[in-house]
Amino acid sequence: MNRTGTGFSLYRMVTKQKAFIFIVVMLVGMLFAGTEFYTAYNLLDMLNSTSILLILSFGVTMTIISGGCDLSIGGILVVSGILAIKLQAVMPMGLAILFAIAFGVAVGFVNGFLVVHQRTEPFIITLGMGLLLTGVAQQLTNAHPVPATNPEFMMIGNGSVLGVPNLVIIMALCFAASFWLMRYTQFGRNLYAIGGDYDVARYSGINVVRTKWLAFVISGGAAGLAGVLLSSKLNTGSAIYGELTALVVNCGVVVGGTSFAGGIGGIPQSALGLLVFGMLDNVMNMLRITSYYQILLKGAVIVAIIWLDCFAQKRRREFV
Repeated sequence: MNRTGTGFSLYRMVTKQKAFIFIVVMLVGMLFAGTEFYTAYNLLDMLNSTSILLILSFGVTMTIISGGCDLSIGGILVVSGILAIKLQAVMPMGLAILFAIAFGVAVGFVNGFLVVHQRTEPFIITLGMGLLLTGVAQQLTNAHPVPATNPEFMMIGNGSVLGVPNLVIIMALCFAASFWLMRYTQFGRNLYAIGGDYDVARYSGINVVRTKWLAFVISGGAAGLAGVLLSSKLNTGSAIYGELTALVVNCGVVVGGTSFAGGIGGIPQSALGLLVFGMLDNVMNMLRITSYYQILLKGAVIVAIIWLDCFAQKRRREFV
């Protein structure tokens, strides 16, 4: 293939911006669907519904760019949300929320220790941690939802400022902070270097253990915050909320252009990837597609995402 021609440029755009292509296809398709998709209320509601997944993706992006992954976020999500509700019985709401987020940070610290310091496989370790935490959540709740009774807590996830939902505002702040951290700090540049080549980064003087470890800590903290927000939004804490969360978030990050190979991607790309899933849910609901077919279509999209990422990596190696 001509590497300087228009065809090659188009090919690179499609393979690198898979999320953008999916979004454009859905936007064009909904122009002819005869629904209320293109209304300010629906678009804002779609962004509000995706905000918690987006917050999760910002932390996961850092672990993937560094050459790892974090599949424990679903477990952290549910336990943090349950703790935020149950701890309010013995302490002020603000302190309970801080403890819940601190729990996520602590789990991220343990993940980082096992993955980075002990050099274990991140996929297996974080998957096992997620399962362990799901079991903890079931014990904490006796496998029953825990209702939130504090109106102030419920307003965190359901209130708005000047018509903009609180969740969207919090997500935007997290996006700005994560983007700045990855784009304009030494920490972000070091993460890209570690994901690109761990040994080269180490020989270059980068503290690879501390940097990659911190990525897992941030991911855990983001999952803890997301758990608090989810429990506030739904007014309950439950052990079943995070069943597919890790899968959806990690796949969404990949479809945005952040590769599991490490060293490639970024916060805006991951945001686009998660918006694909948020928009897909909204479109299927607008078109009144039954839940069975929704699961089938989501599975097909996930398979397509992983295949496209692997295919793109293969083609890049061929062009070298």
